[in-house]
Parts: sequence; C-alpha cells; structure tokens
Amino acid sequence: MTSHFADRLLAAIEAKGSPVCVGLDPSFDKLPAEVKAGESPAEQVRAVGAFCRGVLEAVAPIVPVVKPQIAYFEVYRDAGVKLYFELVAEAKRLGLIVIGDVKRGDIGSTASAYAAGHLAGPDSPDAVTVNAYFGADGLAPFVDAARAAGGGLFALVRTSNPSAAAVQDFADAASKPFYEHLAEQIAALGSSEGLIGRCGYSCIGAVVGATYPDEARRLRRVMPQQIFLVPGYGAQGATAADCAAAFKDDGTGALVNASRSVLYAHRDKRYAGMGWKQAVEAAGRTFADDIRRAVS
Repeated sequence: MTSHFADRLLAAIEAKGSPVCVGLDPSFDKLPAEVKAGESPAEQVRAVGAFCRGVLEAVAPIVPVVKPQIAYFEVYRDAGVKLYFELVAEAKRLGLIVIGDVKRGDIGSTASAYAAGHLAGPDSPDAVTVNAYFGADGLAPFVDAARAAGGGLFALVRTSNPSAAAVQDFADAASKPFYEHLAEQIAALGSSEGLIGRCGYSCIGAVVGATYPDEARRLRRVMPQQIFLVPGYGAQGATAADCAAAFKDDGTGALVNASRSVLYAHRDKRYAGMGWKQAVEAAGRTFADDIRRAVS
C-alpha cells in the first residue's frame, strides 16, 4: 500500500533537518554561460536540462523537496514536457520529494484528465499545485487521484504576488475575505476519509504566500491540518521571519520555497568566485539554515 504523502513529506523534512523546497524555474537567459552551447530551441532544451540536473545534484543533500514549474518546460513544447518528466524521475532517484507546480484546475472529465496526466503515472510528481476556484467538484478528481497514488495537492489559497489582494481580499457582508472562505473549504475537503496521515496532517495542503505573514497566521488557525507551501522567500522579498508565520508552534506544518535566490546564485556577489554548482549549493545551505533558525 502506498504511504501517505504528508507522512512522507514530514519524514523527509526531519531527515534533512529543514522544511525547505527549491523551485526549478529555469529561464534560459539567466543560465550560467558554461551550460549554454547555442540558442536554438533544441540547444536551449539541452542547456535547461544540464542546468536542472546540476541543481538537483547540488541541493539533494540539503533539501527534502524540489518544485519544478512546468511553464518553463512547456515553452519548449513536446521536448520541454519530456524533459520535465525526466527531471521529476531524476529528482525521485536522488531521494527528493517532487511537487509539480502545474496549477491545474477544471471540472468533470477535464479535471480527471489533468489529474491522470500529472498524478497517476510512474514518472509523476509526488504532489501538484491546483487551482481551487472551481470548488469541490473541480478538486474531486485530483483528490481521488492523490488518494489512489499516495500523492498530495497544494491548493492556491493566498498567493504571494502583489495584486493578489485585489481578488483574494474581497470580503462578504460579515467582512470575511475570500481567501479565508476558500481556506475553510480546503480544510473541510482535506479532512475527508482517508486523507489524514498518521502525522495528523492532510495530503491536501494549501499555497500561502510568505509575503502576507498576518494572513498566514490567520489561515493557520483556519487550516490546522493543512501543510502550507510557502512561496515568496528571497527574490520576492519575504524574510525567514515572515515565513515562520505559516508554521505551528512545534515548527511543523509548512514548507518554504525559494527559486531564483538559489538557482541563480552564480549572479549573486556573495558567491563570487565559485563555480555555478558550488554557488547553488552554498545558497541552498544558506536558505535552509535561515529557515531552520527561524522556526526552531
């Protein structure tokens, strides 16, 4: 029987000693010169692949989770999607838990097809991000696929982008913001039969941006059984202290993501003189240590 996603995730976090995740958002223009051999689409795909494999090797001893963002691979059409799934498989071989940042969402047979494509195969990620805007029936196929595969979901609840408030803060007559109403739905859905692991957390988690720490504290009370995937650290301006707002007092319940600040560390003067892989490793350790101290 496949083990529960939340149990696996917490065990991996404990083994690595820090609740952090590195996002794979490979933009060709920002890659180190050493991996570039040309600018044709095929050469860009090879460069992206070499870079991402180097990143995986550098961070695997440090972090428990990686999060490839599929958009950076879909831009290369079939070759990019093939590479995405190859990297998912490579990350798993390295012992990493993989969250596919796909942000899919729909209803009925379309949602079922998305769920099958991203959760059901042997080369699928351990979990994916999903858009909860369609409601429970839009999420149901993803929940069913996650339950069957021992996988997980992270539903968008309070995102880290600056204009999120224009939609997510919209309040009802009782002054309850939309993001809190959505959080209540995710909490109820995540408590369904078979979705809570031995650790007490659901395999249905939530994306809660670190750039809104006050809202994160509020949402932690609303969603006590959800693991929060927390973007916004580093390049988006959130600090480790901001991220700590998403955790419970015992230091559990959240996973902090960093992408650009780790991936492109070779462009950071703090790591000048290092090779690009060494810079990624050093930035990964700095990130992991920073979060560990903030939540310990």
